[in-house]
Amino acid sequence: MDDRIRLKVLGISYSQLQSGAYALLLCEEKGPHKIPIVIGGAEAQSIAIKMEGIIPPRPLTHDLFVSFAHAFGVKLVEVYIYKFEDGIFYSELTFSDGNRTVQLDARTSDAIAIAMRTHTPIYTTAEVVNETGFIINDHDLVDNDADSNRQDADVVTDADIPGADYFAEPRLENYAIEELERTLQQLTEDENYEEAARVNEILQRKRAERDHDKNSK
Repeated sequence: MDDRIRLKVLGISYSQLQSGAYALLLCEEKGPHKIPIVIGGAEAQSIAIKMEGIIPPRPLTHDLFVSFAHAFGVKLVEVYIYKFEDGIFYSELTFSDGNRTVQLDARTSDAIAIAMRTHTPIYTTAEVVNETGFIINDHDLVDNDADSNRQDADVVTDADIPGADYFAEPRLENYAIEELERTLQQLTEDENYEEAARVNEILQRKRAERDHDKNSK
């Protein structure tokens, strides 16, 4: 197992080519390679909420899974992305209750969303890195760690990913109206009025766009 490569979450980009799809960007912890993984909107939202340090008013599916595991004394030991085949990343979760250890297959997006909530290490193989990884210069990335509650995560502001044309947008722009409403309510309750104003501006714009689409039909 010593030849495995540890990864960390770098950011999420919105795909202009595939509607409703996002690119989760991972990077080597001690290396230059970045790995893009196409994920769905729900998983992207779950990961983005964790990266932003937003606490939803009710637990999301991945939050519920973590709470369930902890309630029964089960710990997620590691996430292992062990294969890339036919455009799909294959991952497994290793759990332990102190006496027994089990491995479960999982979608990579779900595995990473759970790992971020449990501060669990993420590993892959050299073969996966060599097949799917690419290298971009540090100046292409913006480090916002000092201004956020996210851990070990940078925001990709303009990712030039080989094989796909991705453009990173502010993550709140990609939220559904219902999620923006819940986020606004939580920010208001927390008296985070500056951020609430930003969310409200986005929310009003999305509502106007929705109403315009309805009236034009």
